[in-house]
Amino acid sequence: MTKADLVEQVAEAVGRRVTRKDCGFVVEAFLASVQDTLVQGKGIEIRGFGTFKVRHRKARTARNPRTGEPVEVPARSVPVFQPSRYFRSRVDRAHRSSAAAGSPE
Repeated sequence: MTKADLVEQVAEAVGRRVTRKDCGFVVEAFLASVQDTLVQGKGIEIRGFGTFKVRHRKARTARNPRTGEPVEVPARSVPVFQPSRYFRSRVDRAHRSSAAAGSPE
Protein backbone atom coordinates (compact mmCIF):
# COMPACT_ATOMS: atom_id res chain seq x y z
CA MET A 1 0.00 0.00 0.00
CA THR A 2 1.31 3.43 -0.91
CA LYS A 3 0.62 6.74 0.78
CA ALA A 4 -1.84 7.57 -2.02
CA ASP A 5 -3.66 4.27 -1.35
CA LEU A 6 -3.79 5.13 2.35
CA VAL A 7 -5.26 8.56 1.61
CA GLU A 8 -7.83 6.91 -0.65
CA GLN A 9 -8.80 4.41 2.03
CA VAL A 10 -9.13 7.14 4.68
CA ALA A 11 -11.25 9.23 2.31
CA GLU A 12 -13.56 6.25 1.70
CA ALA A 13 -13.83 5.55 5.44
CA VAL A 14 -14.70 9.16 6.25
CA GLY A 15 -17.14 9.52 3.39
CA ARG A 16 -18.25 12.73 1.73
CA ARG A 17 -17.76 14.84 4.86
CA VAL A 18 -14.05 15.38 4.08
CA THR A 19 -12.39 15.79 0.68
CA ARG A 20 -9.57 13.53 -0.54
CA LYS A 21 -7.29 16.56 -0.53
CA ASP A 22 -8.05 17.20 3.15
CA CYS A 23 -7.51 13.51 3.93
CA GLY A 24 -4.12 13.83 2.23
CA PHE A 25 -3.26 16.77 4.50
CA VAL A 26 -4.28 14.75 7.57
CA VAL A 27 -2.20 11.72 6.56
CA GLU A 28 0.80 13.97 5.78
CA ALA A 29 0.42 15.78 9.11
CA PHE A 30 0.22 12.49 11.02
CA LEU A 31 3.33 11.08 9.35
CA ALA A 32 5.22 14.35 9.87
CA SER A 33 4.25 14.35 13.56
CA VAL A 34 5.51 10.78 13.98
CA GLN A 35 8.80 11.69 12.29
CA ASP A 36 9.27 14.91 14.29
CA THR A 37 8.58 13.16 17.59
CA LEU A 38 11.05 10.35 16.83
CA VAL A 39 13.70 12.86 15.69
CA GLN A 40 13.36 14.49 19.13
CA GLY A 41 14.09 11.08 20.68
CA LYS A 42 10.59 10.65 22.11
CA GLY A 43 8.24 7.73 21.62
CA ILE A 44 4.61 7.50 20.52
CA GLU A 45 2.11 5.03 21.96
CA ILE A 46 -1.16 4.46 20.12
CA ARG A 47 -3.29 2.12 22.24
CA GLY A 48 -4.54 -0.90 20.34
CA PHE A 49 -2.13 -0.20 17.46
CA GLY A 50 1.45 -0.05 18.69
CA THR A 51 4.46 1.97 19.78
CA PHE A 52 6.91 3.96 17.70
CA LYS A 53 10.26 4.58 19.39
CA VAL A 54 13.94 5.18 18.76
CA ARG A 55 16.34 2.34 19.46
CA HIS A 56 20.06 2.95 19.85
CA ARG A 57 22.32 0.37 18.21
CA LYS A 58 25.87 -0.04 19.50
CA ALA A 59 28.92 0.12 17.28
CA ARG A 60 30.01 -3.32 16.09
CA THR A 61 32.36 -5.16 13.79
CA ALA A 62 30.72 -6.83 10.80
CA ARG A 63 32.17 -8.77 7.87
CA ASN A 64 32.13 -7.94 4.18
CA PRO A 65 30.32 -10.96 2.68
CA ARG A 66 32.48 -10.96 -0.47
CA THR A 67 35.92 -10.64 1.05
CA GLY A 68 35.34 -11.73 4.65
CA GLU A 69 37.21 -8.60 5.68
CA PRO A 70 36.10 -6.96 8.99
CA VAL A 71 34.18 -3.68 8.66
CA GLU A 72 33.41 -1.28 11.50
CA VAL A 73 29.73 -0.32 11.72
CA PRO A 74 29.25 2.88 13.75
CA ALA A 75 26.66 3.33 16.52
CA ARG A 76 23.37 4.74 15.30
CA SER A 77 19.78 5.43 16.25
CA VAL A 78 16.99 3.78 14.28
CA PRO A 79 13.20 4.16 14.38
CA VAL A 80 11.30 1.01 15.32
CA PHE A 81 7.64 0.03 15.51
CA GLN A 82 6.34 -2.50 18.01
CA PRO A 83 2.75 -3.59 17.33
CA SER A 84 0.32 -4.03 20.23
CA ARG A 85 -0.77 -7.49 21.33
CA TYR A 86 -4.21 -6.85 19.84
CA PHE A 87 -2.69 -5.85 16.48
CA ARG A 88 -0.35 -8.86 16.41
CA SER A 89 -3.14 -11.31 17.25
CA ARG A 90 -5.44 -9.78 14.62
CA VAL A 91 -2.76 -10.16 11.92
CA ASP A 92 -1.99 -13.68 13.07
CA ARG A 93 -5.66 -14.73 12.93
CA ALA A 94 -6.08 -13.26 9.45
CA HIS A 95 -3.00 -15.09 8.14
CA ARG A 96 -3.91 -18.36 9.82
CA SER A 97 -7.34 -18.35 8.21
CA SER A 98 -5.90 -17.52 4.78
CA ALA A 99 -3.22 -20.22 5.17
CA ALA A 100 -5.87 -22.74 6.18
CA ALA A 101 -7.89 -21.84 3.09
CA GLY A 102 -4.80 -22.43 0.97
CA SER A 103 -4.59 -18.96 -0.48
CA PRO A 104 -1.17 -17.72 -1.56
CA GLU A 105 0.29 -14.65 0.19
